[in-house]
Amino acid sequence: MNQRLKGRRIAALAADGFEKVELVVPMKALQAAGAEVDVISLRHGSIRGVNLHEPASRVRVDKTIAEANPDDYDGLLLPGGFINPDLLRQSAEARGFVRAFDQAGKPIASLCHGPWVLASAGLLRGRTLTSWPGVRDDLVNAGATWLDQELVRDGNLATSRGPQDMVPFVQGCLDLFAHDAPLSRRGQQTASSSAPQANEPPEIVLSAMKWLPKPSLRTAVGLGAIAAAFMATRPRRGNGHATAGGAYPGQMR
Repeated sequence: MNQRLKGRRIAALAADGFEKVELVVPMKALQAAGAEVDVISLRHGSIRGVNLHEPASRVRVDKTIAEANPDDYDGLLLPGGFINPDLLRQSAEARGFVRAFDQAGKPIASLCHGPWVLASAGLLRGRTLTSWPGVRDDLVNAGATWLDQELVRDGNLATSRGPQDMVPFVQGCLDLFAHDAPLSRRGQQTASSSAPQANEPPEIVLSAMKWLPKPSLRTAVGLGAIAAAFMATRPRRGNGHATAGGAYPGQMR
């Protein structure tokens, strides 16, 4: 086995709801090439993966973002999924962690919904990339040029559309992470305009949602408990505003 990444340390930033194949497959390929990969997340323990819409197995977290130092790593992997990047992009620590890699010119590889985090970190203005077609508009509105290609390389950034592009994405990761930092933020890929919006959502997703299983009793009870706790913590509001005398407008004394 070619150990072209021997001695490299890669941070894989992920949270609950990551698309399992988008983390596990690249991570195993990087490890097979000699790299050490740490899973960095918002909390300790193990995070839950998904296979599109169904729960998948967990992956153990090596460090929280607060414990991880970007200076200790040579590159960053950002998997996608519907939920994972939405959680990460709301974390100031996660946004700062990603910015540190870009500011140092370190390689960043992402796919599917992963570039959402790059957009929220303010790193996409003037960049060229791809992603899951459904988030194309978010990335364009963040200042990026979006291409409908299986792999887009722009300086220190390599992106793919999703699991359907896994083979070129993994190869792109291996090539990108073999480079020494700092890398230019602008590089090989240039385009004058973005590819057009999609006209229809992917059939595979529509079909998967059609056969989404009914929630179990345990899930229903759990969601009900969360809703009840949320309502209990909301401030109570009256039907009117009390006056200085303690009565509401229009109330007879």
